[in-house]
Amino acid sequence: MSTWALVSNYGRVLVCIKQHGRISAREIAGELGITERSVMRIIAGLEAEGYLERRREGRSNCYTVNAHLPLRRPEHGVVGELLDALLRHDPSGQEALEMAGAPEP
Repeated sequence: MSTWALVSNYGRVLVCIKQHGRISAREIAGELGITERSVMRIIAGLEAEGYLERRREGRSNCYTVNAHLPLRRPEHGVVGELLDALLRHDPSGQEALEMAGAPEP
């Protein structure tokens, strides 16, 4: 497998959250092959920047991606456009995660 990824772990976490909405940090970590602590740090950063909103539903967290926000470089578009492009060919998102550098099952 390649040692680099086209999309950062921040982007990969956003793809997982966009796909599932209600998913734990542990599940994201398992799907992406990174640590749960890294996932929690990424989610906290995305929340702090306004890209994610989290709400509690019972014992679970539900996430909403603020797709209208610009990417780090606004001239590159908005988050929703990137996520749509990554998920366009495979609604399950598995292909997008593999292309972005997620470990193969």
